[in-house]
Amino acid sequence: MSEVHTFLFDGLPVRGVLVRLDAAWQEVLRRQHSAGAHVACPAPVQTLLGQMTAAAVLLRTNIKFDGALVLQIMGDGPVRLAVAEVQHDLGLRATASVQGAVPDQASLLQMVNPAGKEGAARCVITLDARTRRPGQQPYQGIVPLGTDVRQSLAELLQGYMRQSEQLDTTLVLAADAQCAAGLLIQRLPVQGAGNLQGGASTDDTALADAYPRIALLAHSVQAKELLTLSADALLHRLFWQENVVCFEPQQGEAGPHFACTCSRARVGRMIVGLGQEEAHSVLQELGAIDVGCEFCGAHYRFDAVDVAQLFHPGAMPV
Repeated sequence: MSEVHTFLFDGLPVRGVLVRLDAAWQEVLRRQHSAGAHVACPAPVQTLLGQMTAAAVLLRTNIKFDGALVLQIMGDGPVRLAVAEVQHDLGLRATASVQGAVPDQASLLQMVNPAGKEGAARCVITLDARTRRPGQQPYQGIVPLGTDVRQSLAELLQGYMRQSEQLDTTLVLAADAQCAAGLLIQRLPVQGAGNLQGGASTDDTALADAYPRIALLAHSVQAKELLTLSADALLHRLFWQENVVCFEPQQGEAGPHFACTCSRARVGRMIVGLGQEEAHSVLQELGAIDVGCEFCGAHYRFDAVDVAQLFHPGAMPV
C-alpha cells in the first residue's frame, strides 16, 4: 500500500515525513512499459526516477500549497529529462527520456552531465497552482548540479531546501522495481513551534542539539530497511529513544496513487497552440496527428475532420 506518514518529536523543533510507494510506483513502471519507455530505461535511471517520485511526494506533503509540484532533472547526458509530478490530492506520475547508454551503477552526474560541464545540468522544482490569475506564472526554483560525481539526488534537494526554505533538511531516498521510499527530517523554527508545548526539556542546548542528533539517526537507515520495513518498525528502529508523535497516515484513496492528467481536450489545446498552418502541415505529411502520453501510454489521434473542428471559430477541443 502506498502511504505517507507525518510525525513530530515531542518537545523538540523537529518534524518528519516518511513515504512508501509500492502500488503507485509499480503502476508508474507499468505505464512506462506501455508507453514504450522500458526500452531505454536501465536500472540506474529507474532508481533515479523512483527516488525523484518519492522526493516529490515528500516535498509536496511538506508544502502547504493548492496545486501540483513538478520535480525535473535535465542535462546533456544520457538522461536528457526526468520528471516526477504530484498533484494536490497526491495523484502522481513520472517519466524519463533517455538517449544513449547508461553505465551500470551510474551516479546522478554520470547520467545527466557526464562531462561535468558547469551549468549543463540542473534540477527544477515548479509549484503550479490550480487557480492562477491571468498572466501569473508558476513558481520555479532552479538548482544547478555541481561537478561532484558523488553528489546524490537527496544531497541536491537538501541544498535546495536550505536555500529556499531556510530550514535544515535531511533526505534519505531509495528505490527498486517494487518500491520507492523516502524519509525527510526537518528542523523547525523554535520560536512559536507548536510541538514545543510540554514534553521534553526546553533547554536551549538540548533544542539546538535535537536536529543534528535526529538527522544522524535518519542517515543510519539502510536502503533495504527503507524499502521493506513497515512505518512503525522503521520509526522504532531509528528513533526508539525519542518520543515520536505520529499523525494519521495518508493511504488508500487519500494516499499517493498513480494519476495522469493527460486528456484529449488538453492535447487538442496543444494542437491549437501549434497554430493552424503547422497542424495542417503535419496532416499533409502524416495524414493524422498522433500524440502519445509519455507518462501513461495513452494515445490520441486527430484526423483532418478533428483538426478542422479544433480551429473552427468558437470550438472547444474535445
